[in-house]
Amino acid sequence: MSMEVNIPPGKYVLAVSGGVDSMALLDLLVKQAKSLTSSVELVVAHFNHGIRSDSSSDEKLVVTTAKKYGLLVKVGYGALGKNASEGEARYARYAFLAKVKKKYRARAIITAHHQDDLIETAFINIIRGTGRQGLSSIHSQKILRPLLSYTKEQILKYARKKGLKWHEDRSNKDTQYFRNYIRQQLMPKLGAEKRTAIISNLDKIAKLNAVINKEIATLSQNKKVLDRHLFTTLPTSVGNELLADWLRRNNLRDFDQKTINRVSVAIKTAQPGTRHEVNKGRTIRLSKDKATLR
Repeated sequence: MSMEVNIPPGKYVLAVSGGVDSMALLDLLVKQAKSLTSSVELVVAHFNHGIRSDSSSDEKLVVTTAKKYGLLVKVGYGALGKNASEGEARYARYAFLAKVKKKYRARAIITAHHQDDLIETAFINIIRGTGRQGLSSIHSQKILRPLLSYTKEQILKYARKKGLKWHEDRSNKDTQYFRNYIRQQLMPKLGAEKRTAIISNLDKIAKLNAVINKEIATLSQNKKVLDRHLFTTLPTSVGNELLADWLRRNNLRDFDQKTINRVSVAIKTAQPGTRHEVNKGRTIRLSKDKATLR
């Protein structure tokens, strides 16, 4: 099976970590950009989290490869330290990518998430209890993921066939990270038939979520403020969906069902003038009529 990608014309920010997935995607997109019928412009973006001691070698590989392809490359630095969580690293990385996108007036950000990532994320979110959105969280209109139809194995075969260079992240072998445990213990046991069934069902959920989200958006027109009276009248399940959507639209992602339940009860019952922490230092301030996210 040959691999190819086909994104709409325009300027894009391509996130490249130096791993095999993003290096393969870089090669595929350069191939499309060089075709006679393509009008695609790429800005390569690499974020050095400052978590691993060997992260400078990843940066060097990405910069060297991007320049070999004749592409503009931008590097960001996080200095997060070795104890940073996956959530903190992801938040810092996407903040950098968004900044690059704004600076170069790019159409969208492109990442190298693939089919295995899609399934792994769904499993993780089921266990975390993030609800229906967790089953389609990797789908986004703001971020393009042209490798979602390809497996990790297919990407590896392409990279080897093309003689590409990449770096393996040693932390990917550490099973103290929950995603790595799922990747090593669960994913190898999924045959092609089960994979197809899972992907089909996730696609159906993503389409249904798109419809539901439009309805939920009409309930909360103000990005920073929720109407406490309206929220209290909603059935618990609908209110929780509204609250989760509201938090996501305010760049809060790493919350679980316990957080949703706790904040929901506070919005419904807590006294005006009180503040309630969500996470990451973000709080909700309550007045008599409104819940305002700070």
